[in-house]
Amino acid sequence: MSRRALDELEGFKEVNLFLRGIVPMIGFKTDIVAYERNARFAGKSKYPLKKMLSFALDGVTSLSIRPIRFISFLGVLLFMISILLLVYFFVGYCIGKTIQGWATLVISIWGLSGIQLFAIGIIGEYIGKIYMETKERPRYIVEKYLKK
Repeated sequence: MSRRALDELEGFKEVNLFLRGIVPMIGFKTDIVAYERNARFAGKSKYPLKKMLSFALDGVTSLSIRPIRFISFLGVLLFMISILLLVYFFVGYCIGKTIQGWATLVISIWGLSGIQLFAIGIIGEYIGKIYMETKERPRYIVEKYLKK
């Protein structure tokens, strides 16, 4: 990396710096360095699947709040399923195919679970915004200052 890119990287005050995601955010020109990688001649990799999954999770959580939005979406989906189940059980009640107490139990569990997940997702949105603000990332990087 150039000295200028490293100086701009210092503007990111984060503790858990996910460099693979932040370096492209800086916005400087990049290039690819091609090389031939030889096979490992001794031992095994010290980077097992567990570490790779942890690294991927760090990348997702460092650069976005999408997992929180997924929880909100899941809550709405569960609530919609409970509405569909309500319609299904009502039709079953009208034609006389019901088991007493089953419909209210299922609908209440699915409906309340959906509402709870949605509420957690809304709270998570606020926490996600706070999280992104505490990183104090620069809003922009000035490429060149013009002298008058």
